[in-house]
Amino acid sequence: MSHYPLSIMNLVKNISRLPGIGEKTAERLTMHIIRSPIKEVEQLSLSILETRKKIRSCSICFGLSDSDICNTCSDGTRDNSLVCVVEQPADMVAIEKSGIFKGTYHILQGVMSPMNGIGPDDIRLKELLSRIKGNNIKEVILATSTTIEGEATASYIAQCLENSPVKATRIASGIPIGGDLKYIDQVTIKRAMETRYDI
Repeated sequence: MSHYPLSIMNLVKNISRLPGIGEKTAERLTMHIIRSPIKEVEQLSLSILETRKKIRSCSICFGLSDSDICNTCSDGTRDNSLVCVVEQPADMVAIEKSGIFKGTYHILQGVMSPMNGIGPDDIRLKELLSRIKGNNIKEVILATSTTIEGEATASYIAQCLENSPVKATRIASGIPIGGDLKYIDQVTIKRAMETRYDI
């Protein structure tokens, strides 16, 4: 590394700060950038700057958006009576890619984790509850992760909705399609057994 000019070393160092990018990958990306036409490099740097400046949280669901209200929330064809609660924008994108869900979302921007000092006030829970009160929402689908924190967050939200007319449901979890039982952990097997259904 020390044999490179300072400008290259700085670029490698900055790229390697990105999650999942080690020094070798950062070095390869830097070499690719150096060999690329200047126009492409300008487009890359401008798109990074533009994205960082433009992206904000949607004022309704708290997903990522270029404007005050995201594309999903402003889509008149979505079923506004269904709200799927997820932890992060990437979870919403994963569900959207499946093409199966036609309702709306609420991104908590985290999960409750008392061990780390994260309580109900530290995630977008108040906003979810006030959104439920003010709109004709019939069902809240809790799609938080199956970690201890994700489960605790889903249980807490379900408790908050116990005395409301809104139905709280939890996404199913268990043995993945094509999964081999001998490689599945006990917690997943337990959940699969508990959520079994008639065929």
